Amino acid sequence: MSHPAPPARVPPSRRPDLPPVHDAVICLAAPCLVVSPEHGQLTGRGIEGIYRSGRRLLSRCVLRVGGRDPVAVQGRSLGADRAAFTATVRTGAEAGPDPDVGVERVRHADGTERITLRSFTARPLRLPVEVSLGTDLAELAEVAAGRAGPELPAGVHAAGLRWSTGEAQAVTAAEPPPDDALASAGLLRWQLDLGPGESRTIELRTTRDRSARAPAGQVANPLADARAEGDDPRAEAWFRTSVEDLGALLLRDPQDPADAYAAAGVPWRLGLAPAESLWAARMALPLGTGLAAATLRTLARTQSGGKGPDAGKIPGPLRGAGPQLPPGCTGTEATLAFPAVLAEARRWGMPEAEVARLLPAAERCLGWLRGALGADGFLADPDPGPRRCETQAHAHRAALLGADLLAGCGRPGAEEWREWASALRERFRAEFWVDGLDGGRPAAALHPDGRPLPRLTGAAAHLLDTGLLGGGRLAPGLLDRVRTEQLARLLGGPAMDCGWGLRSMAAREPGHNPFGHRSGAVRAYESAVAVAGLAQAGFEKEAAGLLRGLLDAAETFGYRLPEMYAAEQRTAGSAPLPHPAACRPAAVAAAAGVHVLSALAGIRPDAPAGTVALAPMPGAPLGALRLSGLRVSGEPFAVRISRLGLGMVEEAADALQLGV
Repeated sequence: MSHPAPPARVPPSRRPDLPPVHDAVICLAAPCLVVSPEHGQLTGRGIEGIYRSGRRLLSRCVLRVGGRDPVAVQGRSLGADRAAFTATVRTGAEAGPDPDVGVERVRHADGTERITLRSFTARPLRLPVEVSLGTDLAELAEVAAGRAGPELPAGVHAAGLRWSTGEAQAVTAAEPPPDDALASAGLLRWQLDLGPGESRTIELRTTRDRSARAPAGQVANPLADARAEGDDPRAEAWFRTSVEDLGALLLRDPQDPADAYAAAGVPWRLGLAPAESLWAARMALPLGTGLAAATLRTLARTQSGGKGPDAGKIPGPLRGAGPQLPPGCTGTEATLAFPAVLAEARRWGMPEAEVARLLPAAERCLGWLRGALGADGFLADPDPGPRRCETQAHAHRAALLGADLLAGCGRPGAEEWREWASALRERFRAEFWVDGLDGGRPAAALHPDGRPLPRLTGAAAHLLDTGLLGGGRLAPGLLDRVRTEQLARLLGGPAMDCGWGLRSMAAREPGHNPFGHRSGAVRAYESAVAVAGLAQAGFEKEAAGLLRGLLDAAETFGYRLPEMYAAEQRTAGSAPLPHPAACRPAAVAAAAGVHVLSALAGIRPDAPAGTVALAPMPGAPLGALRLSGLRVSGEPFAVRISRLGLGMVEEAADALQLGV
């Protein structure tokens, strides 16, 4: 007689949960960040507040008008760095249920807020206005861990309030200055006279010191101000938001402030994440090579030296991989990405002098790869550990694009790396494919003893991302044509395509969790990789299905896709469910919009050879589309895709010739 398995024991929580941010309105101009609830009142709860360089300068900013709390009507983003909150107030000056005062609060990432009060009445109004302020000056990490501490006592500033500790201070100044400032209560008060239809504005400026305004903080943006326009107006909104969010995530490298990279995401990862920053730079290559060059220089400065087993490796932290596998090393991913991103950036037109400066670091990455391969001919991640499917794809691409880079720059070793990649292809096809009645699938990983983990995961999409070689050619993949076709069917099928994008693990796999960041949830970056890879491999139907789902999800999220969201099956009238802990914006999710829409045009440049080829998706799944303001060879580039899927270059550098 069989007995049911005992229920899983839920262990006591070891650390506090991250405060949910899925419904927050976020303004970002790194390193400045503002997290607001939808109603706009900063109440001091959770992660709400105005931050700069990871410290909360203001946690509470509560407005009262005429002794009443305004009734929130709408909160909306006006761009990456600002948001507006609309509310109304009934003062009782007029009979009936209609509000007689409108309140508009426009909040900027730099800590500036403009509160505009507008009278709707036919008679003069005298309005008492109060703003209640407070802060704990806590570090973001303390806020996330639930250790922020109590609010600090305030002191009166010439035009507002100030707070300080031994290591930090903040000032909120007001214009016009308040009629009354009560430090003990954290209150600023005004008496405002409004005639019929008149407006009055109060500006609050929260800074780290007594200066009139916070410095800008942002670096010079290396991204081109490109645009998308076409039959589907959502493409324009998605592309524009993606470019804005990438620009808002840019941070200076402390070692060389002239270089900028894309921070991984907010609010939890507003800093350098080697793999994510590189992937974002790679997907943003149609916007110019400046971000890729600066990110590569930043990471080259972190590269391990010496002669040990880590020589040439770019360090990076471990990253959770869900319940199926142990954490993976983001440093491995970044090290394998480095030579590939440099090789593709050269094809997009990175100046040869910059390529030459970065080439030694790329060669050291390849040297690390040569020494890191295990006795079984696969790359473990971490070592010792599983041989992940996507890690082999990254290693294979690094070898082939690295060979292309070495040959193009007149360096030795190109043929050796091509042979190395060919041998890896043979081993992968023999060991990683799991046969089955449905046609089989690639294993998610091999255990150290060689046993396959036969899970179907979104990471398999990386097998389709082979990389760009000279002459507009794509590098060969680890799979042969028959198995590539089978993988395309799997990725486009209902087990993987939830209708909003690609699941990170198939719905029918043991342990599937629609909210699991590596065990089911849709990850925008992986979905974009799948769309582009399927399109490049000629699987138009599967690519178009994932593309439409991703665009529909982007529309639901106001075109600012989170790094992940729940992979619940799409049904009529449903909407994608947000993940409460997801970063939004996130670098790779923002870059995904650029990557996917560029993939529709199939732009394949070879700047050193002076050519650019187009391979647009034949079915034109979004109808006619025009991309302008892109950069190839450092010059403006524009391309138009017709409703028939035909591509035409409208603007390009004089030296570029249209390739095949």
